[in-house]
Amino acid sequence: MQAVLAIPDLATLRNIGDPAQVLTQNVAGVPLLARVIATATRAGVDSVLVIWPEDVSSAILASCAESPLLKNVRVDKLVWTNAFDPRSAANWAIIAARLEDEFLWLPWNWITHKRALARLTPSPALPVTWQRPVALEKGAIVSDTNFRVSSLRQTQGVPVTSPTTVPDAERFLVAHSGKPTDGIYSNFNRRLCRPAVRLLTHTRVTPNAITLAGLLVAIAAALLFARGSYASYVAGALLFFLSGLFDEMDGMMARLKFCESAFGTWFEGFVDNLTYLAVFAGIIVGLHRRYGSWALKYGIALIIGSVFSVVVIGLQRKLATSPDRPHEYAGKMNRLMEADSSNLVSKIVRQIHIFVKKGVLVHYLLIFTLLGGLPVFLWLAALGSNLTWIFALYFTRRFFHRPSLEAMGNTQKAA
Repeated sequence: MQAVLAIPDLATLRNIGDPAQVLTQNVAGVPLLARVIATATRAGVDSVLVIWPEDVSSAILASCAESPLLKNVRVDKLVWTNAFDPRSAANWAIIAARLEDEFLWLPWNWITHKRALARLTPSPALPVTWQRPVALEKGAIVSDTNFRVSSLRQTQGVPVTSPTTVPDAERFLVAHSGKPTDGIYSNFNRRLCRPAVRLLTHTRVTPNAITLAGLLVAIAAALLFARGSYASYVAGALLFFLSGLFDEMDGMMARLKFCESAFGTWFEGFVDNLTYLAVFAGIIVGLHRRYGSWALKYGIALIIGSVFSVVVIGLQRKLATSPDRPHEYAGKMNRLMEADSSNLVSKIVRQIHIFVKKGVLVHYLLIFTLLGGLPVFLWLAALGSNLTWIFALYFTRRFFHRPSLEAMGNTQKAA
């Protein structure tokens, strides 16, 4: 899909500030113009036509086009003598040959997220306002019919009209840096993380560095749990909760700065597994000090279940996703279980599987610890970890054994 941007003329840009600074001002760690185009590419755009005023230095666009964020998109420049007015049919007629049959009109300063753009469908009519993104059919702007519509979906976003509006745009981005599959727990965690994430976007801290920091916090939590007193349990649970917030922040940062990667997904999963094992080991040692051998028995069951779960889920992820898109694993499994909801096991597991997520687990570990129920948590965790790998094996055979997978695909097509 093609996107079309029109940069204001020099006089208009100077009303905001220095043209180069206006177009490249930092918005959550990414230059404005590069962010606008990169967001469009994440929504499916593969080529961008930039209508560039001749009185503004082309070096600004050249620098933007060289950004690693735009390596998968073709950026074409069309020099324009005066300010391009999208309300003018004559202007559109001049560039009609450069337009695809369907394209995305994208205001140069509109900050949004990829989901908002991906939801747009091409309209055969002109929009009420050109200040928001809109998907258009080419015929709507080159025909003589000049009518307006007012029922188009209003795209979420914030226009950057001056340096003072940048904080509003950043708050919007951080607030929408989650995933559609986030539940109530993750949404709560992300709200707590927003101020720190917004601050970190203006530093050189990487998502992988945040992931490692979360591991260090979890190790500290494990050492506290191992001390075996109620006070140390509570301190350990609070640190583990903080580790869970780090786990949210690394993903938020990766999406905000467009640095998601297959390695980052695998690395985060690897660190999460180490986090679980470290904290569980600390809990086992601490409870063994207070309650004796029974805690060690359940602890061994928990560690065995955790290791088996890591191995089986790792194999399942390889079957469910391509090597370059491991982040699609959770969403794909949710869709498969939803399509298989007539199966009682799928129906039950789909309702309870969220409890194995770190963002959820940190809440319940803290609650059980505060209420003095850490031994009960150990028993439940030992049971849950072993049920996890057993169910994972079940779904691996059900969904990824070829005859079953083909049947599931036919079910989804029929629906």
